Amino acid sequence: MTPRLHLAVALDGTGWHPAAWREPDARPAEVLTARYWADLVREAERGLLDFVTFEDALALQSAAPHHPDDRTDQVRGRLDAVLLAAALAPLTSRIGLVPTTNVTHTEPFHLATGIASLDHASRGRAGWRPQITSRAADAAHFGRRTTPQLTDADVRDSELIAARLRELFDEAHEVAEAVRRLWDSWEDDAVIRDTATGRYLDAAKLHHVDFTGAHFSVRGPSITPRPPQGQPLVTVLAHASTPYGLAAAAADLVYLTPHSRADTTARLDALAAASATHPRPLPQPLKVFADLVVFLDERPGRAAARKRRLDDLDGAPYASDAEVFTGTPGELADLLLDWRGAGLDGFRLRPGALPHDLTAITTGLVPELRRRHAFRTAYEADTLRGLLRLPRPANRYATGTR
Repeated sequence: MTPRLHLAVALDGTGWHPAAWREPDARPAEVLTARYWADLVREAERGLLDFVTFEDALALQSAAPHHPDDRTDQVRGRLDAVLLAAALAPLTSRIGLVPTTNVTHTEPFHLATGIASLDHASRGRAGWRPQITSRAADAAHFGRRTTPQLTDADVRDSELIAARLRELFDEAHEVAEAVRRLWDSWEDDAVIRDTATGRYLDAAKLHHVDFTGAHFSVRGPSITPRPPQGQPLVTVLAHASTPYGLAAAAADLVYLTPHSRADTTARLDALAAASATHPRPLPQPLKVFADLVVFLDERPGRAAARKRRLDDLDGAPYASDAEVFTGTPGELADLLLDWRGAGLDGFRLRPGALPHDLTAITTGLVPELRRRHAFRTAYEADTLRGLLRLPRPANRYATGTR
């Protein structure tokens, strides 16, 4: 029997194509409402997907990844990803919720409490994607520091980007470690709530994390008790050796961006090489997903024609760091199962246009994978870690676990 795939979707605005907001079934007037996002996430949950991710940034979206622009013909503005995920938590029941947060200009203490709070609100379905800033202009919103300015030449080569931003990746290592320690700063049974004795808390089971790194220090403990999952799922998007190292050392799951099966193998080899120089303190192996932007239609040729029409509206062919797929659900199933054979655990699909391509995933791709015995027919767990078959980590500060 074919091993089952894991599937996630990355949600952003009205879809990953910048002209998707102009599609007839798009809902641009609702993109800043909870109802819009609830409809999308509930659709993903109906498809039994493992989790959804929410994009975020510290500046308005732009056509270039490394500097702002003044375009007014593309979607600009978004909701805070962590607050959005928290709002959706009580409206869903099984699917994982994974917001993106910036770790360059945001305090680790706030990141830790925000994601821990999301895990409590969702009863164990939270994840986190830490992201460094790639725009020097973002620093002006805070006035505390400067960051490197990427050039047009840099952004054509992922290794050049990583080299220019190496210090920020080093800082991200420290952020992830501090956040994980804060999640453990309350032991699981620290809260007593014994009305007879008047003891609400066992103070001996709260711990100062006393983290000191090259970029900051954190005393702790957190203000939020240990999350239901112990450690919410940490995920990292990686394109080059430096972020591969971050993923290997700090993440539970990494998203790669291959463009073929051969490229999948090459990137897995590069990830393994980076892992060899970044010892992994986590007990379980790193889960590996591949990202794909998808345009799907049941009729052959229609998805490609739809993308060309959107390209014309935007004034340029859409390209991405990830492979852009246009085709039928059956053709996409062929590709996923082929690439999975290189050693992937699953895929994070980026719908080109919403809601069309999300619905095509849940009503077209998912049934096709089920016919091939390659996808679940029901949720097997109540937590995100459970869905991905990852154990609940022991608390590092609890007696007998150090």
